[in-house]
Amino acid sequence: MAQDQEQPKRDKAPMGKWMRGLLVVSLALNLLVAGAVAGHLISGGGGHGRHHAPGIDAAGGPMTRALDERDRRAIARQLREAYRDGRPGRAEQRAAFDALIADLRKTPFDRMAIEGHMARIRGMLVARLELGQGLLVDRLEGMEPQERAAFADRLEAGWQRGRDR
Repeated sequence: MAQDQEQPKRDKAPMGKWMRGLLVVSLALNLLVAGAVAGHLISGGGGHGRHHAPGIDAAGGPMTRALDERDRRAIARQLREAYRDGRPGRAEQRAAFDALIADLRKTPFDRMAIEGHMARIRGMLVARLELGQGLLVDRLEGMEPQERAAFADRLEAGWQRGRDR
């Protein structure tokens, strides 16, 4: 019995060099594919030939997607400038989420603290939405009637596509 405990069990044959190499190559390919997919998602979908801030189409919804490239770029630039000029930026948003996450891990659960963090985050999102909508209305006001009609046509087509899904 003592002999059984001293000798390690060998149920499996040792892995051959070729098998280890195959596993390493497989892992490398999987990481390459995962990195490509993540990069595609982070960059806002890529491959559409547009040169605007990542994700701005998704951020503004159908109204932003209905803008032509020139207007979309102009609004994106104005948004970036507004956030450089003192609006809550990524650092403040990150701090708000970090505080929320820290309080979510605490015991006992503090409902008032969580609601406070959520209200702060909601306030930042609402402020960003209001700024974007204001810039959009300013842009629409400056359009010629035929440009506004073309925007309305693109908006309607996008809205219909979304409803048909």
